[in-house]
Amino acid sequence: MSPSSTAPSPAPSYAAVLRTRYACRTFGAALLGRLSYGMVSLSLMLAAKEATDSYAVAGTVVALFALTSVFLSPTRAGLVDRYGPRRALLPMAACYALLLAGLAFATSWPGGSGILLGILAVPAGACTPPLGPVMRTVWSDLLPDRRLLQRAYSLDAVAEELLFVAGPLLVGLLMHIASPSAGLAVSAALVGTGSLALVMSPAVHGWAGRQRDSAAAAPSGGSVPGGRPGTPLRRLSRGGPGLRQAIVVSAAVGTALGAFELLAIAVADEHGTPGSVAWILAALSGGSAIGGLVYGAVAWRASSRLRLAVLAAALGLVLAAAGLFPHPAVLVVWAAIGGLFIAPALTTAYLIADECADPASRTRAGAWVNTALNAGSAGATAVTGLLLGHVPVPVCFALAAAPAVLSAATALYRPRRPVPVPVGR
Repeated sequence: MSPSSTAPSPAPSYAAVLRTRYACRTFGAALLGRLSYGMVSLSLMLAAKEATDSYAVAGTVVALFALTSVFLSPTRAGLVDRYGPRRALLPMAACYALLLAGLAFATSWPGGSGILLGILAVPAGACTPPLGPVMRTVWSDLLPDRRLLQRAYSLDAVAEELLFVAGPLLVGLLMHIASPSAGLAVSAALVGTGSLALVMSPAVHGWAGRQRDSAAAAPSGGSVPGGRPGTPLRRLSRGGPGLRQAIVVSAAVGTALGAFELLAIAVADEHGTPGSVAWILAALSGGSAIGGLVYGAVAWRASSRLRLAVLAAALGLVLAAAGLFPHPAVLVVWAAIGGLFIAPALTTAYLIADECADPASRTRAGAWVNTALNAGSAGATAVTGLLLGHVPVPVCFALAAAPAVLSAATALYRPRRPVPVPVGR
């Protein structure tokens, strides 16, 4: 028996996570590439608007990019599961970076064609490399201790939250020295460099070995769950009620976030303080970061499914309470409180997805959670935009909170135990 197998696990702390061999190198590479995601949407919107002088065209281009990126995420993650990062992730990142560079070139002068931008935006979204799901799979490989993995996922969620705060700030800084298209060029450079560094990390070298082990464990004539393509419903059914709960709750959390951001803008405009939106959203992100770090440091006794339900319900109740007295100053406080539950809820959802997934389909399982979050956010933004002006703001807050509260019921479902069948002599 090797010494590593008998050595006790390190104390479950964030320092222990970062001291894990190859952790800092791999995590840093993933964060470098994921910073691109915090910049690209705003950069594309601003660059397309400047090139076409049309908000409608710019909005359509960004929508095409976002829709293909979100809904093809499980497919891209499945390719990484099946072929490994070097054979799948690296070509995706290269194509994505080249297409972003093409968008930067196409928007670098006025009078750009909206049709051309749409033609470039669709494949760019389709090629978005799943750096987040891949990094969470690597965390699962590096940290077999579930206590350390919880801290790693919490750290990952908090870092991602901060990237989506830093990304728009970097775009704003770039606009002082260059055109908006420079943001697209920087995004392309970041994702290309980060993806290459991630793939070259020794932490991903065991990916092929895991694929071989999973294939060897598959029944003769069969396939590893997630190893072969199948219908989305069939892939979801393989994960059981745990994975389905993680997906449903993530969609509900996305619904709450998408609606809240638009409602915050509406409340700020109504009170004549549009600048307060930045403070409200900053409070939301700050609360999420604090909640994620605290949550990851606690050794929880309750099951993951119960924790996820409680976190979702708490987020929904806070959102509903925020609508009782919609004022920008009050929303700052409620946003900070509600943010305390966001990163913990996402951390728990990713943990459940990792627990339910076959080793050969962990990346895809995490991508389903991510897709549900983004789809819920996009759908809620669209619906809330239609409701505003026709429905009172407090009612809009209550409607946005309802999915998160109702999603808590998913923890009540328990799969039926199979009835034993007598075996004949």
